[in-house]
Amino acid sequence: MLILAALLFIALFLILPLAAILTQAFANGGRAFLTAIAEPDARSAMFLTLITVAIVLPINLIFGLAAAWAIARFDFRGKQTLVTLIDLPFAVSPVISGLVFVLLFGAQGVFGASLAEHDIQIIFAIPGIVLATLFVTMPFVARELIPLMEQQGSDEEQAALGLGASGWQMFRRVTLPKIRWGVVYGAILLNARAIGEFGAVSVVSGHVRGQTNTAPLHVEVLYNEYNFAAAFAVASVLALVAVLTIGVKAVVEWSAGIHPEASS
Repeated sequence: MLILAALLFIALFLILPLAAILTQAFANGGRAFLTAIAEPDARSAMFLTLITVAIVLPINLIFGLAAAWAIARFDFRGKQTLVTLIDLPFAVSPVISGLVFVLLFGAQGVFGASLAEHDIQIIFAIPGIVLATLFVTMPFVARELIPLMEQQGSDEEQAALGLGASGWQMFRRVTLPKIRWGVVYGAILLNARAIGEFGAVSVVSGHVRGQTNTAPLHVEVLYNEYNFAAAFAVASVLALVAVLTIGVKAVVEWSAGIHPEASS
């Protein structure tokens, strides 16, 4: 009965919505679908989404590694505060985080006048989208690595140092091989969230078609214009990326011999 209930729940809330998206995406035929995703504004939105992910992923990957290393390997004043700050994006609404960036970098914000003097635009431009996405995706890599590194301990690293290894050699040959699957797992989750982020990006982007609209924002614009077939076509591409991400995540879990509940 429990298995049946779980399968019915999955069918109702996961499979059925995905099937509905695909059905609506091809409602006007395959040619209309291809036209919708090849349209200049759609291509620009998808390209901007990819550019944002390409910038955000390495930055938060480096931050996650550094934060996890500091928290798992050292005791210092403010350690618990740092852990709390890393969790902050999980607790704050993405819309509120977007508004914070507007208050800081908008025309009437704290740094607005200074930015205007130097002809730097952050809000309603690509830098604002990148900053908002950086904020909401910041915890994913760190949160995967911190419990993993704490559980593994530092005995092998101390042994490597005792044998004359440098800090970089220790990290590359001892630490990184032990945490590589956690890094990959966190990067996958970060990538999925960055691609699908809507709330914070919506506030800071300005919704300029062809310039500051990411793929999720472009779906909203098309839907509000009652261009449902095109909206669902672009949405189906995002859904396909989400399904592929879940597939990669499952492969990583299987390869690493880890389980979702053990890594959370």
